Amino acid sequence: MKIALSYDLKSDYIALGWTPAEAAEFDSEATLAGIEGALRQLGHATERVGRCVELAKRLVAGQRWELVFNICEGAWGRSREAQAPALCELFDQLYTFCDPLTAALTLDKAMTKRVVRDGGLRTPAFFVVESLSDLERLTLPFPLFAKPLAEGTGKGIDTTSIVRDRASLERTCKALLAKHRQPVLIEEFLPGRETTVGIVGSGNDARVLGVMEVVLLEKAEKGVYSFHNKENWHGLVDYRLAEAGAFSDECAALALASYRLLGCRDAGRVDLRADAQGRPHFLEVNPLAGMTPEYSDLPILNGLTGRSYAQLVDDIVKSAMKRAGGRP
Repeated sequence: MKIALSYDLKSDYIALGWTPAEAAEFDSEATLAGIEGALRQLGHATERVGRCVELAKRLVAGQRWELVFNICEGAWGRSREAQAPALCELFDQLYTFCDPLTAALTLDKAMTKRVVRDGGLRTPAFFVVESLSDLERLTLPFPLFAKPLAEGTGKGIDTTSIVRDRASLERTCKALLAKHRQPVLIEEFLPGRETTVGIVGSGNDARVLGVMEVVLLEKAEKGVYSFHNKENWHGLVDYRLAEAGAFSDECAALALASYRLLGCRDAGRVDLRADAQGRPHFLEVNPLAGMTPEYSDLPILNGLTGRSYAQLVDDIVKSAMKRAGGRP
C-alpha cells in the first residue's frame, strides 16, 4: 500500500525562525524515520509530505495515496491540529487518527473537560483565566494547578504550575498569559498517582493497550510531569506498567470511556491523575499522540507490554483502513 507521511518537523520551523521552545511540539527526524521504517517493514511504500501547506499543494494538484499517516500538529491557533484532517476530508483522502471535530475540541483542554464532565466522567474542577481580572471570580480552593489551555508536550508546565496561594497564582498566570498568548486553565490539584493509558482502535473496536504509571525520580522537578521532565526523562522519570488490580482497571475504564466519548480513532493516549482518595480523574486526551520510538509515552507504554513499535503502527493503519471499509 502507498502511504504518505504528513508531519511537522522541528528543524523545518527552526529554519523559518522559530525558537526550539516554540517548535517543541513538532516532530524530530527520529520520529519520521521510526514511522517510515515500521511502515516499510510492514510492506508499505512511503512518501514524505511535510507540513499542511505542502499537503494542500499536493492534494490540489490531484495527488492521492491509499492512506495519509497524519502526525501534523499544525502551526497556529487552538484548532491547529484539525488543519490536516480537514484538508484530507475536503479532498476525500483517507487518513489516520481523529477527525477535525475531535482534533479541534481536544486541543482546548477546558472544552474537552466540559464534554467529559457532561458525559458523567470524573475530571478535576476547573476555571479558565483569559485575563488577570478573571481571578476575581475564582472560588476554587487551594492548592491549584495552572497550565496553558491549548498546548501539548508539557509546554508551560513546571514547578510553578502548582500554586498554593493567591499571590503565586497571580504570578504564574501572568507569566503564562504573557509567554503563551492564550488562556490559562486552572484545575483543582490532585495529589495522587499519575497514569497514562494507551488505546488503539476506533469506536467499539477500541481497546486498552495498558496503563502506565509516571513516577518522578529524585532528580526530577518535584511534583509535576513537566516539560523538563518529559524532555529529559532518562534519570528523571520511571515509566512502569501499573500493577493489575482495582486501580488499574478503574484507570482503563475511565480512559476508554473518555476516548470513545470524544470520538478518538485509531490510537491515542489518555492522561489521568488520582485524588487524595485514590480515585483516578481525567486530565486530558492526546488523540494525536507522540510517536517517537523510545521517547513518546505511547510507544514507551506499547514497548512495556512486550509489543514492537511496528505492531503499534500496524494497529493504527489497520484501524484506519477498517473505518474506510478497505476502500482505496
